[in-house]
Amino acid sequence: MESHGIDRETAAAQLAALRTDRAALAERVLQPWWYDVALGLLLFGFLSTYVIDSAWMRFPALFVFLAGLGALVAVYRRRTGIWVNADAPAMKVWLVLVLVVAVPALVLAEGFDQRWAMVVAGAVLGVAVALLSRRWGRAYAAELREGEV
Repeated sequence: MESHGIDRETAAAQLAALRTDRAALAERVLQPWWYDVALGLLLFGFLSTYVIDSAWMRFPALFVFLAGLGALVAVYRRRTGIWVNADAPAMKVWLVLVLVVAVPALVLAEGFDQRWAMVVAGAVLGVAVALLSRRWGRAYAAELREGEV
């Protein structure tokens, strides 16, 4: 039986090729371990600069942080050929974590001159973003393998 000029065997072969391509993409999209570590270290380093009591001294750290993020994105795109945005549930978890950790630390640092709190927040959020990035990457790769994305 043919439909639009494609027989059953050809359709099965095309479907198998698509599954193979999807499996290969799943292997490519999972970032290497150092990517997650670098992301966590960038965030930790940036938030830790709050121990310096000068916004002008923190400005170069912001530049390094943004340049580092840009470099990670560029490496990921070059390695995989795509860019993947985190899904809404992962972003909700991240937002809640940032609010619970960073806001009190910022209040302590700026309102009560306890700047060490931002170093602690940087460490907590740096580890959290590295772990969440790794978990999300693995989940996305698994979804690709299973054909859910």
